[in-house]
Amino acid sequence: MTTEFDLGALLAERGAERYELHAKHLNHQLPRMLHTIGFDKVYERGEGAYFWDAEGNDYLDMLAGFGVMGLGRHHPVVRKALHDVLDAQLPDLTRFDCAPLPGLLAERLLTHSPHLDRVFFGNSGTEAVETALKFARRATGKPRILYCEHSFHGLTTGSLSVLGEEGFRDGFGPLLPDTAVPLGDLDALARELKKGDVAALIVEPIQGKGVHEAPPGYLRAAQELLHQHKALLIADEVQTGLGRTGDFYAYQHEDGVEPDLVCVAKALSGGYVPVSATLGKDWIFKKVYSSMDRVLVHSASFGSNAQAMAAGLAVLSVMENEQIVANARATGELLKSRLSALIDKYELLADVRGRGLMIGIEFGRPKSLKLRGRWTMLQAARKGLFAQMVVVPLLQRHRILTQVSGDHLEVIKLIPPLVIGEREVDRFVDAFSAVMDDAHGGGLMWDFGKTLVKQAVANR
Repeated sequence: MTTEFDLGALLAERGAERYELHAKHLNHQLPRMLHTIGFDKVYERGEGAYFWDAEGNDYLDMLAGFGVMGLGRHHPVVRKALHDVLDAQLPDLTRFDCAPLPGLLAERLLTHSPHLDRVFFGNSGTEAVETALKFARRATGKPRILYCEHSFHGLTTGSLSVLGEEGFRDGFGPLLPDTAVPLGDLDALARELKKGDVAALIVEPIQGKGVHEAPPGYLRAAQELLHQHKALLIADEVQTGLGRTGDFYAYQHEDGVEPDLVCVAKALSGGYVPVSATLGKDWIFKKVYSSMDRVLVHSASFGSNAQAMAAGLAVLSVMENEQIVANARATGELLKSRLSALIDKYELLADVRGRGLMIGIEFGRPKSLKLRGRWTMLQAARKGLFAQMVVVPLLQRHRILTQVSGDHLEVIKLIPPLVIGEREVDRFVDAFSAVMDDAHGGGLMWDFGKTLVKQAVANR
């Protein structure tokens, strides 16, 4: 009997129920949140750095699916690679052979990572982190992992144990007995290392929460301290890797830094098939896979599947051939300089920071009495509401999708597709300036702010 399935017909019939289906069967708070802030849009199509709704209106994506869409949506090279791999009908995931695509992707990925030797492929950023934690413990024979305050490394239990934000950890304990140190504090790192039980320090070269960069020289000095105590440096490049910051990896902005383990994911997928990679030194992998008896001591059911490997190979090909890293660096410098020039114009704008196309826009307490009173009202209700007040009109009035950089933060994080150029920079800066003009002039933004205050108070 032939089974018939028509995806297009199903979407045509039931697609309009999307928010009701989520409310009934998935995370019921998501549609509630989207309705509250007016983000309950219906997008029909995506391409490159844009979405379109049913009326044909375009929306500029400055979020890139939290960094997944490094090449934008539906890059033709990645699409073709996936069509090709499906049409090839490969004998995928037999479990007892050595397929060519994983080896080819590992080889190509390692060309960008000259001090690393081997790769483990998984399915997500948190799985890449879990792999690094396990490998570090096995390789050093030590139990404890150090991590930085305000870090984000994933939401599975091991990754959650090295996540420096209590809001994500609450209610999920007990977690692994790991220890937080301040980003950039070498003395705190040294104190913990002297206890003799530290396997590794895991660090984001630029933290996603708040967009805070490790201080100059910190990664290199931390690496030296760790190696003196026979501990490892793990670089979490899940969001910052693959060109996001204007180098292939963010740690490469600092000379002499050679992490023992590197975690990547997100953009490696091309936005299609979940894939992650944990890259490491040869001796670490040989400690983990120390005999034939331990050949499957760490594995993943869908790791190294043909579709994911094809997507990764296509992504790296595009990055190399279309000079994606160079574009991220140049466009990021243009966007950051244009935004930094607005600091003197707008007293609510406190800072613009970041590297490449990972930029944080921070708001702060204004000087004028009228604005200070409104700012204080929002802060009293809930820190972070002003940033949300900026994000909402950027979408509602200017059709630009952005995000607040973290809970209780007055920071917007820009992580657009790495393919944007001067046209998108102009559109964003013009829209942002219009929103800030409104904020300083007391327009519609503050009416929406009252709605947010009521919502924040009701949720207490």
